[in-house]
Order: sequence, then structure tokens, then C-alpha cells
Amino acid sequence: MKRLLSTAAVILSAVFTLTACGGGDPLTSASASPAGSGPASAPAGGKVIVGSANFPENVLLAEIYAQALEAKGVQVERKLNIGSREVLYDQIKSGGLTVLPEYVGSLLAFVDNTSTQKKKDEVVAALKEKLPAELEILQPAAAEDNNSLTVSKETAAKDGLTTIEDLVKVAKNYTVGGPPEFKSRQEKNFKDTYGLEFKEWKKTGDATADAIKNGTVQVGNVFTTDPKIIINGLVSLQDTKSAFAAENITPLVNKAGVNDTVRTTLDAVSAKLDTAGLVALMKRIAVDKDDAAAVAKDWLSQNGLG
Repeated sequence: MKRLLSTAAVILSAVFTLTACGGGDPLTSASASPAGSGPASAPAGGKVIVGSANFPENVLLAEIYAQALEAKGVQVERKLNIGSREVLYDQIKSGGLTVLPEYVGSLLAFVDNTSTQKKKDEVVAALKEKLPAELEILQPAAAEDNNSLTVSKETAAKDGLTTIEDLVKVAKNYTVGGPPEFKSRQEKNFKDTYGLEFKEWKKTGDATADAIKNGTVQVGNVFTTDPKIIINGLVSLQDTKSAFAAENITPLVNKAGVNDTVRTTLDAVSAKLDTAGLVALMKRIAVDKDDAAAVAKDWLSQNGLG
């Protein structure tokens, strides 16, 4: 997605100086909001259905959204860990979901695969134009979770890699790993932007950082808020030509399912959420193994939103 990714590593390093605080098909078995959280300000269509993709950070963000809304008396239903954007998008467009944590650059690429916008303001403006009438994005947060192409320190040293462009000389000998949809989303982009052609693409999912560490793949798509970048001693290569667009986190909503209370509540969450804070939250989940609901509750309380 976009910036010099070494910045994220600096943030991650700082996080590790902190003291630790602490199944089923989600389309058919949702977790309802706790008893006693009455729908004082529920939208006309009934309860708000908060969904998430099937990776820990997105689940955490959805839980933050859900608990913030409950604190304002909105009745919430959770449908978490559903799957990839390819599944989620149809759900929120049809009204099966009301609110979803999204990433502006990846969302734009999904709704318009010819888009060339990379900077935040340009991406947001393009999204507002390209999204269907049923959907809109609310206020984006300062927090970003960028894509990266990441390698081990050993590989970086051996092949002289500091930027994605440096991969051109070795990519045909490299296996690249990432989420199941990584190849379909990025293969053409990498070729057009950098001239990259990899030997093989592997679906490594949440285990990509570990796959880089153990040599299953030589390069992988690791999100820059993943604490394993530091734990596994990895190097995120600088994206000097902006193959990846800005990835500010934003609520994507189905317009028919939200009212002013929902909008202002979620905008207030975005106003408080920054990248360093998100990295710290993900450290609690990925390293300390804290529960996402508990981490969300603590963050909301600390920021006066719970």
C-alpha cells in the first residue's frame, strides 16, 4: 500500500517496550449484543449488524465499533470472522451487514480495479464517487494498516534488498506468500508498477510472517501492524513507487441501516484511532493472547468512548 514501511517497524519496536495489559459459520451463528443494551437509538431498520473479515485485526476493529455503538444504546448483532472482502462486500451491499471495518486503498481497488489513486485524500474522494448508492464510508481514521512485501533479515542482506524495486533482480527465483486472494489482487499491479514476476505464489494467510521466517517463502505480504515483523526479525521493503495505496481504516456502512447516532459514534472512534495505538492493541492480541472483546473494551474506556 504506500508509505516507507520501515516507519511501521519503528512503531512496532516501541510497542515492545510496553508492559502487556493483559467457529462456526458467522453468517449463520452470530453473537448477539449483551442483554440490557437497549436500542434507544437504533436505526429504523432495527439492530445494527457489525461484521468483520477473517483476520484478528479486523475482528478487533469490529468489536470496537460494536461496543462503542452499544455504549450509545444501539442494539448490535455481531457477525465476525466471515471471510474475505469478496464475501463481505455482497453482504453489506445487500443489507445483510450494516457496518464493516474497511481499508480505503484495498476497498477502492476492489470496487474499481482500474483506479490509480494512492494518496489518502485522493483515494477517499474516488471511493465516494465509485461506491454504489447503497454504501458509504464514514470518517477515515489516522490509523493505517499497510500492505507490505517483507523478507527475512538474512534474505535482505544476502540479496541486497531494501526496496520492492530491488526484488526485480531476484523475484523469478522467489516464492511469494500471502492471503488466498493476494495473487488475483496484486500480480498485475506488481508487474505494472515494478516489473515483478515471482516464481511461485503460495497461500500462506495469517502464517505468512512465519513462512518467511522458516523459508517456506522468500517474500510475503505481511500487514505492517503485525507484531511478528519484530518477533521474527523481518524487513518490510520500501514501496518507492507506491504499488500499494493508502490504507486508512474506515467504517463502511449500508446507508439504510444507520442513523445519526451510528454515524457520530463511529466517527468518534475514527477520530481516536491512530497507527501506534493500533499496533499496541495488536501486540496484546497477537503476543499476549488477550481476548479481542476485552482489548476493545479497554481501548474504548481509555478514550472516553465506552
